[in-house]
Amino acid sequence: MHRVGSAGNTAGSTRPRKEKRFTYVLNDADAKKHCAGINCLAYLNGSAASTSDYLFSGSRDGTLKRWELNNGDASFSATFESHVDWLIFIVQVNDAIIVGDKLVSCSSDTTLKVWNCYSEGACTKTLRQHSDYVICLAAAEKNSNIVASGGLGGEVFIWDLDAALAPVAKSVDAKEDEVPNGNSGPALTTLCNVNSSSNIASSNGQSHGYNPITAKGHKDSVYALAMNDTGTLLVSGGTEKVVRVWDPRTGSKKMKLRGHTDNIRTLLLDSTGRYCLSGSSDSMIRLWDLGQQRCVHSYAVHTDSVWALASTPSFGHVYSGGRDQSVYLTDLSTRDSILLCTNEYPILQLSLQDDTIWVATTDSSVYGWPAEGRTPQKVFEKGGSFLAGNLSFSRARASLEGSAPVPVYKEPSLVIPGVPAIIQHEIMNNRRHVLTKDTAGSVKLWEITRGAVIEDFGKVSFEDKKKELFEMVSIPAWFTMDARLGCLSVHLDTPQCFSAEIYAVDLNVSGAQEDLKINLAQETLRGLLVHWSKRKQKSSSHSLSNGDSSSGKDILSKDSPRSRSEVDDGTENHATHVLPSFEFSTVSPPSIITEGSSGGPWRKRITDLDGTEGDLPWWCVDCVTHNRYPKENTKCGFYLHPAEGSPAPNITQGKLSAPRILRIHKVANYVVEKLVLDKPLDGGADNTFAMGLSSGQPQLSALDSSSRIGLKPWQKLKPCVEILCNNQVLSQEMSLATVRTYIWKKPEDLILHYRVVQSR
Repeated sequence: MHRVGSAGNTAGSTRPRKEKRFTYVLNDADAKKHCAGINCLAYLNGSAASTSDYLFSGSRDGTLKRWELNNGDASFSATFESHVDWLIFIVQVNDAIIVGDKLVSCSSDTTLKVWNCYSEGACTKTLRQHSDYVICLAAAEKNSNIVASGGLGGEVFIWDLDAALAPVAKSVDAKEDEVPNGNSGPALTTLCNVNSSSNIASSNGQSHGYNPITAKGHKDSVYALAMNDTGTLLVSGGTEKVVRVWDPRTGSKKMKLRGHTDNIRTLLLDSTGRYCLSGSSDSMIRLWDLGQQRCVHSYAVHTDSVWALASTPSFGHVYSGGRDQSVYLTDLSTRDSILLCTNEYPILQLSLQDDTIWVATTDSSVYGWPAEGRTPQKVFEKGGSFLAGNLSFSRARASLEGSAPVPVYKEPSLVIPGVPAIIQHEIMNNRRHVLTKDTAGSVKLWEITRGAVIEDFGKVSFEDKKKELFEMVSIPAWFTMDARLGCLSVHLDTPQCFSAEIYAVDLNVSGAQEDLKINLAQETLRGLLVHWSKRKQKSSSHSLSNGDSSSGKDILSKDSPRSRSEVDDGTENHATHVLPSFEFSTVSPPSIITEGSSGGPWRKRITDLDGTEGDLPWWCVDCVTHNRYPKENTKCGFYLHPAEGSPAPNITQGKLSAPRILRIHKVANYVVEKLVLDKPLDGGADNTFAMGLSSGQPQLSALDSSSRIGLKPWQKLKPCVEILCNNQVLSQEMSLATVRTYIWKKPEDLILHYRVVQSR
């Protein structure tokens, strides 16, 4: 081993203080299904481009999925994957709407994304303007150009999609704002210029020189938006408990409606813009007459927060759902209400499609229930309806008195199943395995270095299984992890991620030398980026054949130089060669999340990397392509003395140093070497055991390479030496790091003792 500079020594280096993080998200075996709660639904009627109807679902797992609806069945059609939130990795999709042939989604990553509904998942454009999570969207049904967005920052923006998506000439100092896996999309013609009003508030930060209209007035979070068909009226609500009414063409205020006593969570406008329905955390549904600027009806239907509303086309009946896990149908004129169905989870959104009401819940599945959307009166003919009160406590009191209504339908007519979300995880001591528990109660063991479940234990006690799998081993924490997406997200940060090494023989690498060490982060990155490496090599070869001699040379970002003393200057590696323990699935490949230099954070499956991504962190590229990475301190200092009462002589002087993954059997071999074999302590023809006094501290390099001088592997020797720590005989399989962590348990340098025992 050679010495390298400290990774923390940045003198003379222009390296940024904090490098970009690299994250990979492990997908379940069935990547066609959501693995976390469904936040939003959007329905697309069949058109000339497609004879099928489509349902879009957006999830807390950060993806949108398209489902093809045919003859009462739903089949997977495509995954739309791009939303990320770099700061805390809650990358949930919060809302989605259909605007013409475009799908618009918003997310906790503070962006809106525009997609072609009929594409295979390519993001057309990313729109950035919000300062916080974007929670809700609204669109004008008859004006496919206007979209409104609101979020936790209290901002409401009205977008002219044609203007926002129109291509502009690139300047020298500005780059096109596109996500890496998107395309520029077709050129669009602006239908109307809603940006011409003098009342428009200017905004900063939007690329392409386009600024959406700002509706200023909210002092706190916006949870709900709704727009009439022609896009001439917009309503918003949130934590201020009032319904605000705007002119979306100018962003000017029209009125403010008071009546709710808690957060407003959902809003609807009729096609004319005269009537507005609002649902609130106060459990009430209110009907507002905007012409009269007052509430004309209140409906006490639910026993808890109302989170979702969907109306019939005539706006005569409303379907509602919320925290009480129930869907009610209410006649707005007669105030008759009936419990349509109950779910096992709180209801987040509803979407009415003819005679089916699609229900999104905190579960990863989507449920379709009979609804009689064309003739809702048929549901009331089944009996069981009640008169909705006008005070919130009336339904709560009725529930307490045991007069809760019976649901009309017991089972959904169609279920689009998801997979259970991971709700608990524990990183095992070997730092390669992770134990998880999902919402179904199943406990599984994952190997994160290849993204696979290696054992499914079924429904067992998580704590008992964790104790059963405990290993007395000590490996540095080379990654961090969370399960906020309902699946495992593994985060790598340099230089910490390069701190963990393991012997190749422990990974069952065939033909590996006994002392060959594997860096876990380096091999994991190779496995994740093998498709990128192959395609980049192919692209470079093609460029060279066309006379582009500079291709492939400027791999590192020009603003991210690294001192040679800070990296392990190894030889050029074969980036496309991956060890079996680091091979990731191509059937359900992981997704990469990282931060771009110009277009912001992005997310992409490893099999979709085409080798042209310029926004991979430079340190990942350097590691995979050039076998260079920051060398963390992997040494362990210790003292080696004869045990008390042992006649064995003292064979060392001063403190020794060896790799912390070194096994105790090699320490024993070293002692045997000194006691039995006639080898010089320093100098001489064979300098293998030289103490390395030039560094000021002896380096016990022989401990990691004793096999080179002809000693047999420890298993074949007849042990005659025992190694002890704190008067405890150590297992031959233990590493120095394990001994220090579990036996020594002190901050001071480790002290080991040896003694001669009778040969066996």
